[in-house]
Amino acid sequence: MKEILTVNNLCKEYIVGEVTIPVLRGMSFSLYEGEFVVVLGPSGSGKSTMMNMIGGIDSPTDGDIIYDNKNISTASDKELTNYRSDAIGFVFQFYNLLQNLTARENIELAAGLSKDALDIDELLAKIGMSDHRGHFPAQMSGGQQQRIAIARAIAKNPSLLLCDEPTGALDSDTGLQVIKILKEFNQSYKKTIVIITHHASIGEIADRVFHIKDGKLAKIVENENPKLPEEIEW
Repeated sequence: MKEILTVNNLCKEYIVGEVTIPVLRGMSFSLYEGEFVVVLGPSGSGKSTMMNMIGGIDSPTDGDIIYDNKNISTASDKELTNYRSDAIGFVFQFYNLLQNLTARENIELAAGLSKDALDIDELLAKIGMSDHRGHFPAQMSGGQQQRIAIARAIAKNPSLLLCDEPTGALDSDTGLQVIKILKEFNQSYKKTIVIITHHASIGEIADRVFHIKDGKLAKIVENENPKLPEEIEW
């Protein structure tokens, strides 16, 4: 598989008063084109901080993040903005949809950032939301809003889709539907997808599972035969 992103000795510290708090303690790994990765670890282990680093939202204290032969960890603000716009799609626990825009308009806004955007109506059909294209977020359930958030993230055709607890605010049935959609996008569009989650069972459908503990990458487990979403127990 083609390597799309490489992380070397990633470290992050926060200074609070006179106290230095280490959050990431030297992580190194690579991500590959078209793979489905699940990141597991207890609260406070550094999962979200790691995702913020590779997503260009925050900068590391030390270490390198290489994408397309460029070091993202030392990029300028303008370069980081371009990186987030062109290469990265984000899905968060709380949908972050614009309340005054319809479902389709929320997706359209993101698609407008890309020179190679995917077809919006095709995405709406894939997530089963064509009939809701004119609905505002307040008129949709949490699961429906998350579907729109996923379609919005992938509409700009990013290389890497980062999902931070995408099922965290959903019940088990709705959460499973969201995971099915993410897996389908992974397979249909060959997008690299990374999911941070507390649900260990989701790791059973991944190509690889990253286990993070105390700011370190404790181990990486490869699944030779990943399960289908409907085969896992929530």
